[in-house]
Amino acid sequence: MVDATHISFTANDRSYFSLIKKEIHRIATDGGIAPARINALDLIVAEMTSNLFKYSDDGELLMGVFPNGGNPYVELISIDNGPGMVNPTRMMQDGVSTSNTLGHGLGSMKRLSDTFELYSQIGWGTIALSRVYSDPERIKEKSKVIMRPIVVYKPGEKTSGDGFTFKQTDKFLKMMLADGLGHGPEANFAINEAANAFKVFPDYSPTETIRFIHSSIKKTRGAVINILGYDFSRRVWTSAGVGNIAARVFGPVNFKNHMSYNGIVGHNIPNTMNDQDYAVEDYNQVMLCSDGIKTRIELMRYPMMYKYDLTILAAAIYKDHARRNDDMSVVIAKVK
Repeated sequence: MVDATHISFTANDRSYFSLIKKEIHRIATDGGIAPARINALDLIVAEMTSNLFKYSDDGELLMGVFPNGGNPYVELISIDNGPGMVNPTRMMQDGVSTSNTLGHGLGSMKRLSDTFELYSQIGWGTIALSRVYSDPERIKEKSKVIMRPIVVYKPGEKTSGDGFTFKQTDKFLKMMLADGLGHGPEANFAINEAANAFKVFPDYSPTETIRFIHSSIKKTRGAVINILGYDFSRRVWTSAGVGNIAARVFGPVNFKNHMSYNGIVGHNIPNTMNDQDYAVEDYNQVMLCSDGIKTRIELMRYPMMYKYDLTILAAAIYKDHARRNDDMSVVIAKVK
């Protein structure tokens, strides 16, 4: 089932921290994480919530479980609008503290995590990323394209009207971000019907995939969709979209916003649509955002971001641009 990739926990009230830890513990256990790794996860959550309470008035913790081909992992993203750090690398060393504590928090999170990164700017805040795999010995990145989604449902809802899915063959990778009209269960049903059609359509063309999905979801409330493919042999991105899913391709120097067609998949789409190609030599990264994310995104606001995991960039965009009154989605992908 296609749904939110992450659940958001507000971490500004110490009395709720034990409930947050129990809920993350439960979700991770249900997701197949090994018991020994759950113990590490509990400690990381305790440290993250403690830091958010100390250094931020409006801290947020995002948590998601990813199946990862039989070796599931938990992703924890701590986001705050606190004072930021001058030297995040030094702050991860044991004994370094700004609050008269022992200074073991960030260092212990790094040791307990299989992936740990810290991004911070003075006056902007801090993002901490931790991944805990069920079996650390089996960590592998096999794909030629790295994809990092953050999909969070509208506050007050229990399911997401936004959905991300992908399909990979030996010739191409194809991904879809869909936003069902409205929000809640009916929007979620629409994106799941779209995902089912997306998965069975055999060809590469994003435009033809959208046409197939259009005919398959006419009994739903419909969705706006962008489909983005990467052809391994041609080394090009190919994109087609209907509705207000924002798509951008970018590289070290260039960027370009992809223009979508007007319409609603499942209700009305243009008779004439074309795939648009973008050479990976010019644009090695792509970004998709639903309309739950404000579109005036300036990547120059995030210096040195190229050194960090793509999830850090997705989280930074979510932090600065999430509307908080709709389902919210950011997907970043990069060719290795």
